[in-house]
Order: sequence, then C-alpha cells, then structure tokens
Amino acid sequence: MNYSFNESQYDTDYEDEVCEKAEVVKFGSIFIPVFFFVVIMLSLMGNILVLVILAMYENLKSLTNTFILNLAISDLVFTIGLPFWAIYHIWGWLFSEALCKIVTFVFFTGFYSSILFLTIMTIYRYLAVVHPLSDLSTPKLSTGIFVFFLLWIISIGAAMPSLLHSSLVSIPHNGSQSLGCEYDSTLWKNISISQQNIFFLVAFTVMAFCYIQILRRITRTRSHTKNRAVKLVFCIVAVFFLGWVPYNVVIFLRIMADNLVAPFDDCDASIDLDYAFYVCRLIAFSHCCLNPVFYAFVGVKFRSHLKSLLQRMFIRQSAVEEQQVKMQNFSRGSLY
Repeated sequence: MNYSFNESQYDTDYEDEVCEKAEVVKFGSIFIPVFFFVVIMLSLMGNILVLVILAMYENLKSLTNTFILNLAISDLVFTIGLPFWAIYHIWGWLFSEALCKIVTFVFFTGFYSSILFLTIMTIYRYLAVVHPLSDLSTPKLSTGIFVFFLLWIISIGAAMPSLLHSSLVSIPHNGSQSLGCEYDSTLWKNISISQQNIFFLVAFTVMAFCYIQILRRITRTRSHTKNRAVKLVFCIVAVFFLGWVPYNVVIFLRIMADNLVAPFDDCDASIDLDYAFYVCRLIAFSHCCLNPVFYAFVGVKFRSHLKSLLQRMFIRQSAVEEQQVKMQNFSRGSLY
C-alpha cells in the first residue's frame, strides 16, 4: 500500500512540460478527509460493538469467535492510522518523524493482519465444510492461539520496513515546500508495493481454491446453519477483495507512470491515475467498517445479541434473566 498521501502534489515533468495537478490535490483535500471521518466513526462503533457482544454473550473458547475477535482487533488497528492520514491530506504531515514511523507501522500491521485472518478464516471454514471428519477441522483452542500469535508476528514482520524506512521528506509544490511522511527511497517504496501484491496473490489463490471446494460441497447439503456460516465468511472476503484489488492495481500502474512507462508517460494519464487512486483508496479503506455490517445482516445470532444488548441498555432486565441469557449463549457455538 502506498501511503504517500500528498504524492499527487508533485508537479512531475512529462517531456519537458509541467503537469499541473492542482485540481487533483483540491479533490483529495476536500473529499478524502470527510470520507475518512465517516469510516473512522463507523469502524470504531461497529468493531467495538462486536468486541462487546463477544465478551458479553459469546463463548470465547470457540475458535470461530476467536477468529472474529482477532479480525475486529485488526480492523481497529487499521483504523488508528486513518485520522493522521486525514490531517495529512489537509495540512501535510504536522507530526514528528517518530510518529510518522509509528503510524505507518501500525497502519500496515492492521492491513496485513486483515489479509491473514481472512485467509485463515477461509481455510478453517473449508476444513469444517469439505473435511468435517478430519482432525484439522476441529483444532484445539491452544492450536488456534498459536496460529493467531504466529499471524500477528508475520503481520508485524511484514510491516517492519515501514517502521525502518519511512521518514519525513520535503515535497515541493507551487514554489513552496511541505513535509510528507513517505519511504526514504524509491527502492523501498517499490518493495512495499511488490510485497502487498504477493500477499494478495497468495491469499487470492488460497481463498479461490477453498471457496470452489466449499461451493461444490454445500450444493450437496441442506444445512442452513452451515450455509449461513459460509455466506458470512464469503461476504467478508468478497468485499475485502473487491475493495483492495482495484487499489493495488492502481498503485502498480502509478509506479509505471512514475517511471514514464508507456502508455502512462503523459500528463493526462497521470492525472487520471491520481483520481482513480483516490477513489479506489476510499473504497478500500472502508473495509474496516463493513465487517460488522455483515455480522448484522447475515449473522442471525449477532442480531439477537445486539437486540439483547440494546434492551439491556434501555430496558433493565432482572439479574435472573441476564444470567439465563449468558448461560444459554455460552453453551452455544460461534457468533454464526
């Protein structure tokens, strides 16, 4: 992911003529901060609500619920960096270099962990549906905890270059200078984008294989519970990829434009890519607030828990009734 949010402010030379991008910068400085604010509010409310419902009503010894817990945490980690990028769009980078490194590191950690947790959720659902009698389809909680720990370590490792190689750089614009939080070299910027694309290709291959096999199996069964669980995971994964694939394609094309590779070596093409970059990024970043929406619309139990929570907030239940609800939900399976 390219987090060079003021990158379009460069007046790049194309065949000895200046490419003016004032309109692109204006577009980004107006619409993106507003959109980020909406995404931040929805993500915080939705994912915190998921965590509250899991803690109050669900059995956290369920491996599936632990997947959902980690995915919600991953979305919140990703969301933490968005306020800084919203400010960046309006005034440039106003903070220290240390905070630049920390924010980008946290941001990328949330990004990579989302990919990994969605992938492992798909694999787990594949094993449960296609190989229900296998020992792998019912792993121990201790095994699951080890996997979660490993995935967070991988995510942190993948985000480490952003911590080590991001810095404050001077960005020229209309005769003045502003500070940007970017990679300190083109090499590391290209390595970061290549790393993203590799993650996506591997995750896409794994998920495509799993869902092809899942769809084949569920066409032979009439289990509504199983189908609902598959539908929820499929919706979450589909929205993630519909959002992030166009974004990654655009940032790859922008590398070609930066290196003046035809047919992106003219000003008009560069400007079109900048607009596409802004739009695709808005769609991609919204994924962190969409997962709770799918829980609400697809997950029957989530809606039931949400109703109980609202009743608890506005209509006081007796202690006996609350204890009965907790015991009933604890004895059930996952949030699906």
